[in-house]
Amino acid sequence: MRPKTTPRLVLAVVCAAVTALSACGSGDAAGGKVKLSLGLFGNFGYTDLIKEYQAAHPGIEITERTASYSDHHKNLAAHLATGGGAADIEAIDTGYVAQFKANPDKFVDLNTVGGDKLKDRWLSWKWSASLAKGGQQIGYGTDVGGLAICYRRDLFEKAQLPADRDAVSALWPTWQAFFETGKRFQAKAPNGVKFMDGGPTVLNAIFGQAPVGYYDRNDQLVVDSNPALRTGWDQVVDAVKANLSAGLLYSTPTWNTGFTQGQFATVTCPAWMMTKIKDQAPDTAGKWDVATVPGGGGNWGGSYLTVPKSGKHTKEAAELAAWLTAPEQQAKVFTSKGLLPSTPSLYDDPKITGYTNPFFNNAPVGKVFTDAAKKLNPQYQGPKAGDVQTEFGNAMQRVEQGKQDGAAAWQQLVGDVAKLK
Repeated sequence: MRPKTTPRLVLAVVCAAVTALSACGSGDAAGGKVKLSLGLFGNFGYTDLIKEYQAAHPGIEITERTASYSDHHKNLAAHLATGGGAADIEAIDTGYVAQFKANPDKFVDLNTVGGDKLKDRWLSWKWSASLAKGGQQIGYGTDVGGLAICYRRDLFEKAQLPADRDAVSALWPTWQAFFETGKRFQAKAPNGVKFMDGGPTVLNAIFGQAPVGYYDRNDQLVVDSNPALRTGWDQVVDAVKANLSAGLLYSTPTWNTGFTQGQFATVTCPAWMMTKIKDQAPDTAGKWDVATVPGGGGNWGGSYLTVPKSGKHTKEAAELAAWLTAPEQQAKVFTSKGLLPSTPSLYDDPKITGYTNPFFNNAPVGKVFTDAAKKLNPQYQGPKAGDVQTEFGNAMQRVEQGKQDGAAAWQQLVGDVAKLK
């Protein structure tokens, strides 16, 4: 028979169960600490910074919670809609920031807590991209992606291609030259190895270099009327037909396995991709290198730290977000995790420009990516750019899996994207 439980005991049990979140009664947590949570996706490189911040602020305790790229943004939208469940600080990718800044009332306007005095830290377009139409600033910029090509030196050598990074960069001044190099690689490639990981990553790079992307500046979708998108699509479809692709979709388990098993020789490489490669395939240290991207310039990715109004400690959260995105911290994240700073004061700093990455055969990634950042022409991101990017990835997968030809997949893509309005 279940023993009778007194009301006082019930209260004690409940308090014990929720201590990890907040203490019962007065105060915020055991010991009176302010508890802050960070909602992230991927590897932001904050583990050591959090320890540093907590050591300097003993009254604050910080926890990270991480979800997949897609799930993170879906969960955040749901949490904001219901008014509960969001972390104290929420990361938002550049492809989704326009969607979220359309509802600035859900976030702390960082201009009201000193952000307006910090704006010169960031690239001007990075600051502007997270400004709501009413002038509210919903997020502090973390990184920008930039673009390069990461490649396997050992696999290039086996395919009897140059492996030196300058010689490799010279192979592909244009995307067409990149695909021609792929045909040369494929002719003598090791058994089971493809030139590139998958069409979607290459699409993202080509699209990221276009003057206009998925949207015009009036937030109108221009997928079907933007010739740069169709041209890039057709180029990648032709590369798939030429058997250059491993057919993998980025950020999936099979793509992660592709790194581990060496199934492809190149991958489109924004700065954050370097950490992805190292995390997935640590045993390939020294086999990878970094070359310039065909066409030069361009961007893929980059994020923001936002402070939802629903948080219990928005003041402390805003202070932490400002600290994590300060130039000093962005420099540490770059040299530890490879995320390219969005603070231009670092682009001529010898500690950054002179940084080489031993995992990537001591490639001068500091110079490669800061040079790329200086050439970067920002592309306007519309309300559902992240969702449109996902639809492009899905469409190219249908081509790679033989379910549709390029024309049919494009036709379905245009219809699927139109439903996102």
